[in-house]
Amino acid sequence: MNFSILSDYWPYFNYGVLVTIFISICVVFFGTILGVILAFAQRSKNWLISSLADLYIWVFRGTPMLVQIMVSFTLMSVAAPIIELGAIKLDMTRVIPGIIILSMNSGAYISEIVRAGLNAVPNGQMEASYSLGMRPLTTMRYVIMPQAVKNILPALGNEFITIIKDSSLLQTIGVMELWNGATTVGSSTYQPLPPYLIAAAYYLMITSVLNLVMKRFENHMNKGEGQR
Repeated sequence: MNFSILSDYWPYFNYGVLVTIFISICVVFFGTILGVILAFAQRSKNWLISSLADLYIWVFRGTPMLVQIMVSFTLMSVAAPIIELGAIKLDMTRVIPGIIILSMNSGAYISEIVRAGLNAVPNGQMEASYSLGMRPLTTMRYVIMPQAVKNILPALGNEFITIIKDSSLLQTIGVMELWNGATTVGSSTYQPLPPYLIAAAYYLMITSVLNLVMKRFENHMNKGEGQR
């Protein structure tokens, strides 16, 4: 393997990493909001709302993400500019649908994580809060959710890492993220293995940093719990 031939192609990797991180942050943000909404919708006493939430989760968890990406990109028509990042041209008409569909997929999984975390909180906590005169929304905000967050944090961290890796699937619709940059370099140099290994190293570095941050945050929460 000759890595020296890649000296002129580092912008593809560097900008690809930036695009991957940008997409992942957007998906984490919107996916978490959607997941929380779906989780509470599932717990709704309105059968129509809970049924629609269950149907949404069933569809997105039961079909491959690659299929979802291709179908959604075919159906979506987004008018957005092309942003130039050095050697890379970022077509937002492809990035925006990619973020939308990844967020919709992630929201379905996060909703199950949030729902499981809420169900793990003993019912006695809510009953005790009601007996003290607390309203349902106040109880959920100050009693239930803080305990649920501690329960869901490890699974949520794993979902964030999955999002970073799954962003590589957006290559299929032409998004110039890290993996697309690596395949482009491989096609240009006729030596695919070196750029593939570099892309793998980048993914490993990003997910390792995120995993370390999540563990530090978990330890901080556990320490705070132990001091009470």
